[in-house]
Amino acid sequence: MSDTAKSDIPEIDPPGQDPALDRVLADVRACRICEEHLPLGPRPVVRMAVSAPIMIIGQAPGTKVHETGLPWNDASGDRLRDWLHMSRAEFYDPARLAIMPMGFCYPGRFDRGGDLPPRPECAPAWHDLLWRHLPNIRLTLLIGQYAQARYLGAKRARTMTETVRQFERYLEDGFLPMPHPSWRNTAWIRKNPWFETDLLPVLRDRVQAAL
Repeated sequence: MSDTAKSDIPEIDPPGQDPALDRVLADVRACRICEEHLPLGPRPVVRMAVSAPIMIIGQAPGTKVHETGLPWNDASGDRLRDWLHMSRAEFYDPARLAIMPMGFCYPGRFDRGGDLPPRPECAPAWHDLLWRHLPNIRLTLLIGQYAQARYLGAKRARTMTETVRQFERYLEDGFLPMPHPSWRNTAWIRKNPWFETDLLPVLRDRVQAAL
């Protein structure tokens, strides 16, 4: 059975974990600030608990994630869980992992194919508010160029490839830059074997240490 098959994992975080964070999450999920730009309408996707030691910041939900409201509930998520050496149940335990994309809703597609960039309104509106309720984060995975641009700023390298290759530069600050686990990046992974030989072992060690 595929890892993306339906399971008994709840689509949203259990209530009552922390009243202040619950309120912010409710506000995020009710957000409509870019509704007019969303071809499938708003469905903000985010998952976290105050106790989470690891944050994953990706790009934006795809259509499968939009349908279920569960982040990384697609083939890219399957690959990401393999990179992390985590089961589906472990991955979706908000006490272990906080998951916050750069854009909370599905942004649509280019006419030529491929998803549009994350909506630019989301991160400025919500990221700092959510971070205030996450005092235990020890490791933040920055997946893709948009997360790396916001959180590494001038420290990132000229290209995403070079930023990821130089991942050890950012570990002291608690960041680990990564490529997106999309099947579209399979050729990139083959072209850059150091990602699997050098970065993935460090990723798995850091994840286990944080947990």
